[in-house]
This record gives sequence, C-alpha cells and structure tokens, in this order.
Amino acid sequence: MLVEKNAPLEPWNTFHIVAKAHSLLRVVSCADVQQVLADPDWSRHPKFVLGGGSNIVLTGDVKALVLKVEIMGRRLLEETDQAYIVEAGAGENWHDFVTWTLDQGYLGLENLALIPGTVGASPVQNIGAYGLELQDRFESLDAVDLQTGAKFSLNAAQCGFGYRDSVFKHGASAGPGGGAPQHLGLAGRALITAVRFRLPKRWKAILGYADLERKVLETGIGRPSARQIYDWICEIRRGKLPDPAVLGNAGSFFKNPTVSPEQCADIIARDPKLVHYPLPDGSVKLAAGWLIDACGWRGKSVGQAGVYEKQALVLVNRGGATGGEVMTLAKAIQTSVYERFGILLEPEPLVV
Repeated sequence: MLVEKNAPLEPWNTFHIVAKAHSLLRVVSCADVQQVLADPDWSRHPKFVLGGGSNIVLTGDVKALVLKVEIMGRRLLEETDQAYIVEAGAGENWHDFVTWTLDQGYLGLENLALIPGTVGASPVQNIGAYGLELQDRFESLDAVDLQTGAKFSLNAAQCGFGYRDSVFKHGASAGPGGGAPQHLGLAGRALITAVRFRLPKRWKAILGYADLERKVLETGIGRPSARQIYDWICEIRRGKLPDPAVLGNAGSFFKNPTVSPEQCADIIARDPKLVHYPLPDGSVKLAAGWLIDACGWRGKSVGQAGVYEKQALVLVNRGGATGGEVMTLAKAIQTSVYERFGILLEPEPLVV
C-alpha cells in the first residue's frame, strides 16, 4: 500500500486550484480500500473520495486521506430482449465511456456526452443534461463501506435519486428523539467501485430541449441518430462551456432553482424574458444562468475567480484563483440574485 505524502491536487481538480493532500492513495481495486481499513492507523483516519475532481472547490489542503479512485474497465455484462446492461469501473472517464457505448452500438447515453468527471461520480450527482438524467439509464452499482470494508450493491430506488441528488450526498439522519437513524445517508460512508447501466434496444431520441430543437430546424434532420445527437451536444457544450484543460472550472456552478407557478408568474410580471421550464409535477424550473446574467454578473471577477463571458452559470479560474476567491464570488452572486428575485441559488460543487 503506497500512500503518497503532500501530493499536489492541482492536476486532480478541474478548477486547477492549488492545494495538497496530506496523504493520497490511488485506489485501483476494492482490495486497496479494504487494505486501508484493515490498517490500524489508516482505519481511524478521516477519508475523502476523489474521482475526476470536476465537482469540487478546494479551499485549502486536504487533511483527510484522499482515496483517488482509478478503478478501470468497461464491458457488456448482459443482453436481454429489451436492453444491454453495460458496466464500467468507477475510475473511467465519463465522456470516454459514453463514446465507447455508442461505438459498441449501445445507445441511450448520448444526451450526457461531454459531462466532465468519472463514471463513479455520475450517480452521486445524478448527472443530467438535455432532457436526460443518469437515473433514467441506471441499473445498479457496487460500493465499499468505508467504515466496515464490506462490499454492497444498490439499485435505483436505494440510491434515492433526485435533481442533482442521491443518497451519497446526505448523512444519516436521527430518528425521533435522537434515536436510531431514520434515513441511512451514505455521504462520506461509501466508495463506489462500479456502475451498471440499462441501455434500451428500442432507442428513442430525446429532443425536447431548445438547443436540440434548434439543431433540428437548422439542419433539417428531423429524425437524428444517436451519433448525430451526440455530435450536436458536443458542439453545443463546447460552444457554451470552457474546456477545463484551458480555463479551470467545475461546469455549472449553481443548480437551476424550482419554484411554484405563482412565484414564476410574479417574476415574469417584472422580468418577462425569464427563461423557465414547466415540470410534470406542476412546478417550474428557472434557468439559474439567466438569473445571474440578469443581475449583471457575466464577465465579472473577484480576484482571479470570474464569471464566464459566454455562460453566466459557470465560474472560472482566470489564473491562480484560490478556493476562497471562488466562494467569495459565489456568495456575492447568491446575495444579488436573492435580493432581486427572492431565490437562493444552491451551489452544485462540493466545497472542501
């Protein structure tokens, strides 16, 4: 078991914030985790699971033992009359995995192309884009309990998926009177090792999104293939979002808020151009980027942390930004959006 000391984390977070891990272990198998938990010294040490680092803001050096997930592998696990069940190791790059599934003829993940991060992080965040969420294609996952070392599997219901949410983002909550836990959240408790997806053989294009509908009109391709949708989404994302390799960022920084129809109507009465999307349950999703833009934040900076010129929902590192500068900027944006619209934006990345 090789634990690296004072390991630089700048290459392992897409914001490219300079920080160090006091101790870092590269996890390439379940056995690595179990070996750590069997060690009398490391078993008691706090642990932090790190995937692609595309959804974190580092505000300082990490004192916990960083478990850098590098479990690889992808395969067709099972084929039924209705679907292909494919599996990928948690350390696989998400976009590379999506590309591989299409290359193999397994369709259904094309709307999630070019989302940064790893396969193992995808169910934690319940990633989603262009009308599709991970939960729509999820089959099950394998994980290791970071307290006991026991392996376990979860299906979709057990993952508790919500909008950019899952059981992995919540701690255990106590029952009435502080008794036994009522809800067993897995935040900080689990390391995901593999994820399985159910990809339908009767594939149907998901196009109910403005950018994709625009592509249909522009090209005249009324019935695009999965590969065509994949190409469109890669083009759209590259046009809107900065490449983390060139300009440090964590993608969309804030969640799109959900409001009641009455709240939405009240905002539209004052701001008729509000970008909003009615949801099946009757509530309305608002475009957080539009709210931020309306408050004049596009292109503005705090220190070396800034709001991306092409998409106000993205915060960027203009060169040498600290996690403190990123969070100061984020809090200033939250304040101005709340003061103007009465809506408190919720950050997507984990602040470490």
